[in-house]
Amino acid sequence: MMTVVKTKTARYLGLLLAVLSLLPLSAWSQTDARHNGSFEVRSASTELVDGVFHLDARLQLVLSDEALDALDSGVPLTIELDIEFIRSRRFLLDTTDAALEYHYQLEYHPLTQRYIVRSLNSGHQDSFATLYSALNNLGRIQNLPIIDNSVLEPDGDYRVRLRAGLALHQYSAPLRLLFFWRGQWQLASEWYEWQLER
Repeated sequence: MMTVVKTKTARYLGLLLAVLSLLPLSAWSQTDARHNGSFEVRSASTELVDGVFHLDARLQLVLSDEALDALDSGVPLTIELDIEFIRSRRFLLDTTDAALEYHYQLEYHPLTQRYIVRSLNSGHQDSFATLYSALNNLGRIQNLPIIDNSVLEPDGDYRVRLRAGLALHQYSAPLRLLFFWRGQWQLASEWYEWQLER
């Protein structure tokens, strides 16, 4: 007699297949016609102020149709900034001496019809009347303290790189699996790189 062991993974896969089977075929054929969104780092620089490096950056954040639908339905979205300090070494491979993450949550409140932007690192939040102004605020990183100069090698030759993306780790495993197959949730910029001046 064969015993079938039903694992969590199998249940999630079954749930995923059930959800996908409910989607109309036209939704798949219209994927190209819908807006896929895009994230781009337009510019970025660092400045050393009182022993701490501060970041200024300009991002262009365009949400996909699916992300917009989720936001309008009350699902908060998390924008993630990845920052890396890479030390150049003459006879060895370059090394990443510091890797930092900053998270910002974007949420829509239907009752007040306001968009809330909250820094998950500091807890600071702002409220905006339109999505455009909320995304514009998210895309203007100004004077953000990111790392103490003493953490880096004193004579090290560093370059810094930055990218922005839509984080999915806060969602349940079945949803993350579903989003993996949905291109409109794979929003991430290319790395933007510059030389660190000390």
